[in-house]
Amino acid sequence: MTGRTAAPRHAPKEDMHGSAHNDRPHQHTAATAPPAVGTQFRALPQPRHWLPVGIVLCAAVVVLGLTVQLVPGDTTAELGVDQNLSLHHVAVLTAVAMGINLLFGPVVGLALITIAALGIWLFRRDLVTAVAFGLTACSGWVASEAFKLLFARQRPNPAMLFDPLAPETGSNSFPSGHVSFAVALAFALYFLARGTRWARPVAVGGAVMALIVAWSRLYVGVHYPTDVAASFFAASAAVVLLAGLWNRFAPALMERLPATVLRPFGRA
Repeated sequence: MTGRTAAPRHAPKEDMHGSAHNDRPHQHTAATAPPAVGTQFRALPQPRHWLPVGIVLCAAVVVLGLTVQLVPGDTTAELGVDQNLSLHHVAVLTAVAMGINLLFGPVVGLALITIAALGIWLFRRDLVTAVAFGLTACSGWVASEAFKLLFARQRPNPAMLFDPLAPETGSNSFPSGHVSFAVALAFALYFLARGTRWARPVAVGGAVMALIVAWSRLYVGVHYPTDVAASFFAASAAVVLLAGLWNRFAPALMERLPATVLRPFGRA
């Protein structure tokens, strides 16, 4: 009846200069833009209290190390396990154990990790994931070497075995580098597969792989049972501590890298 048209209920408000405050079409523009290839940071899974967890795992290794050094007769009893396995060598199992001895050794193992990390960087154009994978996989070795220097346990005497397959001597028995590498590699492979349908099979397969490597070190006769047991704690401690440090410091370091490194060959 008045002839006036009702004002829209949601009309944009104007400020004192008459400019409208309707910024909705411009919100979240940056969030929807696709991230640049090779520049997106990928955090590693970590416990909420990663530092105490890492310390507890390291303490478990120390307790085992002190136990084998201070408890009388422990080494003799553990040698009996190696001797029993040495009595029952089978050709097929021997081939498997010797293959593991080579594949998870420092030379071949490090070469395979390097090739895998380079492949992730060059073909997936993801330097951050490549570095995270390589560091995680190698962290077990680093931890095992540190604890070996601390405890300097002598390896089983090959002369005491009925069928020594790969005689080794020296004060580098505790913990096992092969097993530590296998455990850390299992974590690294799971980190690559997480979020995909392969995550669970990779996790199970990695655990089985680590157990098989542990068995092989006893079968070959180059480690005691407590050596391989401590390896699981040592490698897990290394992975947990690395993940915490990586998530805390890696993003700032990544920002300093040039784009030519993050995106090899200039591909976008």
